[in-house]
Amino acid sequence: MLKGKKILLGITGSIAAYKSAVLVRLLVKAGAEVKVVMTAAAANFVGPLTLSTLSKNQVLTELSQNDSWANHVMLGRWADIMLIAPLSCNTLSKMAAGACDNLLMAVYLSATCPVVAAPAMDEDMWKHPATKLNIEKIISFGNKVIPVGNGELASGLSGDGRMAEPEEIVKWLNDFFFQVNDLKGKKVLVTAGPTYESIDPVRFIGNHSSGKMGIAIAEECVKRGAEVTLVTGPVSQPISNNFKTIRVRSAAEMYDACLDIFPGVDIAVMSAAVADYTVAAPAAEKIKKNSDSLTLELTKTRDILKALGERKKATQLLAGFALETNNEKENALKKLHTKNADMIVLNSLNDAGAGFGHNSNKITIFDKAGNEYRFDTKSKTAVATDIVNTILKISHE
Repeated sequence: MLKGKKILLGITGSIAAYKSAVLVRLLVKAGAEVKVVMTAAAANFVGPLTLSTLSKNQVLTELSQNDSWANHVMLGRWADIMLIAPLSCNTLSKMAAGACDNLLMAVYLSATCPVVAAPAMDEDMWKHPATKLNIEKIISFGNKVIPVGNGELASGLSGDGRMAEPEEIVKWLNDFFFQVNDLKGKKVLVTAGPTYESIDPVRFIGNHSSGKMGIAIAEECVKRGAEVTLVTGPVSQPISNNFKTIRVRSAAEMYDACLDIFPGVDIAVMSAAVADYTVAAPAAEKIKKNSDSLTLELTKTRDILKALGERKKATQLLAGFALETNNEKENALKKLHTKNADMIVLNSLNDAGAGFGHNSNKITIFDKAGNEYRFDTKSKTAVATDIVNTILKISHE
């Protein structure tokens, strides 16, 4: 799969470094030539001897070893891609700042090949504002970031921050090197995240959508050659500069943006969790807690999927999402037909690892021809691939 590809693997000081031995083995098995650069801290978690045996190449840790110089410039020019996995919080901050105090950073700063990183850290570190800013910085430099996973962490807690599994990283590299431009020339609209409906200047009605699924779909479409516009509600997820992003807050703002963009696109994927109701008369000033209860009058928001379905041309494909808790299939099919969509992506909050906030999802897709496509629980990156593949399958039928 990766036969002949030259991969420079950078390993940093994270407990997830133990996965790097499996990663090297999988890369070599796939036909890649692998060279490893480690930080001194990484050697506390995984031995250089293990990695040199698996990679069949000397593992480098210092700028000079045994009276010989590790040519960091040539290493960065030798590789087809530099993969930093795991990427620790410390090395991330150095990448963002351009610090150069070890061999790995010297290679990174002089590399002429693409660079991709797979972060690994505890959830609180991953969600810290400084980490978010540093991720955005390295993405703005042109680097790629493989999404973290959700699960058990070294601290004993469970949450976001796990390094992507070695198998997922190998798949990412395969997609990177051998991507199919089957959406080349297509224009795609994707929505993501929640909407916030104001109660007063400081309070709102919202939901737990993180925007991860919509952002993953936008990335997948771009990777396959499409020109993408992402319309997103308030999210904290890093968003790359690979596509145009329009940020909105309310359902009304998302409605206006989508109706403005939709006539010029070939495909629209409505994955945002748009509020069904909004406050009829938001207060102009902060509501004071003067009584034991507060009554709000809510009115229906304008239905974006239905509005696009009413305007859809025969040459356009419209995909919607249905997040359900009961009568899942029945409700999804009803939405498919009443909104005049071409396909509906169903996910259920009853499925483990699916729904809001997770890095994984489990979906079933229904199309207007009566087909049903079931998929196992996967990372949202892999789910995005399944969704785009199904879009292409439906559009070609």
